[in-house]
Amino acid sequence: MRLGIDLGGTKIEIAALADDGRELLRRRVATPQGDYPATLQAIAGLVTDAEIELGRRGSVGIGIPGAESLVDGRIKNANSTCLIGQPLRADLQHLLQREIRLANDANCFALSEAIDGAGRGAACVFGVILGTGVGGGIVIDGRVLVGANAIAGEWGHNPLPADPADPLPPQRCYCGRDGCNETWLSGPGLAADHQRHTGIALTAADIAHQAAAGDAASAATLDRHARRLGRALASVINLLDPDVVVLGGGLSQMAQLYEKLPGYCRPHVFSDDLRTRILPPAHGDSSGVRGAAWLWN
Repeated sequence: MRLGIDLGGTKIEIAALADDGRELLRRRVATPQGDYPATLQAIAGLVTDAEIELGRRGSVGIGIPGAESLVDGRIKNANSTCLIGQPLRADLQHLLQREIRLANDANCFALSEAIDGAGRGAACVFGVILGTGVGGGIVIDGRVLVGANAIAGEWGHNPLPADPADPLPPQRCYCGRDGCNETWLSGPGLAADHQRHTGIALTAADIAHQAAAGDAASAATLDRHARRLGRALASVINLLDPDVVVLGGGLSQMAQLYEKLPGYCRPHVFSDDLRTRILPPAHGDSSGVRGAAWLWN
């Protein structure tokens, strides 16, 4: 039995998978806000309760909103700031009395979709997170690529490729750099672009809804976003040449992306043909917790 845990900013979710991927159990609790010791206890409690309910012991994999430092094993780059600088793996191994596997939550998403999701059977899968932030994960032959600096797939903080037909004002990212993909391709980035052009403050979901209802300004915002996403993904395709790109996060639910992206990527891909498939996730919001369980594949 594989136990996967998705440690999010608002909720902690656990799922138990059988060897064939069948879901045996799923539970969630609220994340203790800003409280690291309480977070440890919440995770341990979920594992203990799941094993009691199912009557067996399982391996434990955890997806986290950050990465482990290769210097000292402590958590870095986490938007759940109470985790930063903490020896999360060591503390959980002590609590649960077993080996724990940790991975970035975007890596878990990519792994889930590569194992038995939209990228099943593909040699190379790039999993994209398009939500409040922009992230990504790379899976090659069923294994997560971590990288020499534990940042493989972190394309959100590369600069958005320029296009003379789409001049963009400087945008400072929270990371301290200008013009990151995240500042333009995330949900808040899309909303900010809409307000910049229309003067109207709407969420990304509202923009998509209004576009579907025939609002021309909202449709134009979504088209600008898709064109920019196409340029950014083309740079990944040129470097990685994946068989499949799977989109996740809230913005992945916009159906128009799958219709438009191949055409918007193609002019920027260094090839006479684009064979990379761009697909929605097979497991939706469940991919993160399923991928955490599959860390023990």
